[in-house]
Amino acid sequence: MTLAAMWEARAVEGRGGELHRWALETALPALRGSAGLERTEVFTADGDRVLLITWWTAGPVPVPDPPAELLSRPVHRWSFTSSHLE
Repeated sequence: MTLAAMWEARAVEGRGGELHRWALETALPALRGSAGLERTEVFTADGDRVLLITWWTAGPVPVPDPPAELLSRPVHRWSFTSSHLE
């Protein structure tokens, strides 16, 4: 069974680049080496948003919260179980 964990944060207006750098330099290294981590992808979107999707074969490790001064609202988190059949 594969679990996908999605983490989405919205930066204070104009600070999306800083949030993106934080995700690359702090959040991703915090996850590396975690048991069951299969894959990680990072996305950016309009509205100063950053999205991380991680795939796990074991229970997901939570992505840490960024510094509060970068956020315009609390971080959103969702977990999904793959139901894709080939």
